[in-house]
Amino acid sequence: MSTSDTLAPAGESVLSLAGVTKRFGAVQALTDVHLEVRAGEVVALVGDNGAGKSTLVKVIAGVYTPDAGDINFAGKKITVSGPAEAQSLGIATVFQDLALCDNLDVVANLFLGQEKRVGPFIDEVAMEQESWRLLKTLSAKIPSVRIPIASLSGGQRQTVAIARSLVGKPKVVMLDEPTAALGVAQTAEVLNLIERLRETGLGVILISHNMADVQAVADRIVVLRLGRNAAEFKVEEASTEDLVAAITGASDNVVSARAQREGGHHG
Repeated sequence: MSTSDTLAPAGESVLSLAGVTKRFGAVQALTDVHLEVRAGEVVALVGDNGAGKSTLVKVIAGVYTPDAGDINFAGKKITVSGPAEAQSLGIATVFQDLALCDNLDVVANLFLGQEKRVGPFIDEVAMEQESWRLLKTLSAKIPSVRIPIASLSGGQRQTVAIARSLVGKPKVVMLDEPTAALGVAQTAEVLNLIERLRETGLGVILISHNMADVQAVADRIVVLRLGRNAAEFKVEEASTEDLVAAITGASDNVVSARAQREGGHHG
């Protein structure tokens, strides 16, 4: 992938948040949140409704400005004044609604608002070639880049939205509930895409309610609860039971219940 010359070496921190706090009037949405994402890593962000996941994503994406805390990106402290700036810095977001235009074809959707031009004319040939290159990078199963979005499956639409996020050559891609409302086969397709993003050296933030999806592709899992960091796990160390306990705040009960059940032996 041509971004490799600009991407951070695998394992190097590309995005880190420290002490991020956000309130809306009397509502404290985020309190002292910390998050780190490294190059070539998928970090899953999980939590119940109201845990602060969407607010945190919107802070990183430049939709909201935090009231306190630092955001470091590619080794520099940054202030993101809006979504366009986040994108130009190299932070791409695929929101849940995908924001695709059903009546336009794949090429037009990929380059909407950032069309390639030769003088005053739109360069359709260059955009079509780049579309195929991006889709090939993701090993995507799209039959043609000239068919309207309306005729694609849910998984294929998600593919186009993810491919579009790569047009600006980002270092970090955030995916908000990418498998929501998808069937089994389409979910597998999207999880495969997420693994491809990791292989290309990007830092990936995956927001999901689906624990099976999270455990299938994430390297680390960060749990938010009531707008705060509740727990963090390496994926191989976290059982579904541990995750649910951290999300619901029942961790202590689960640990003691497990200790009783296993006769005091943890394992």
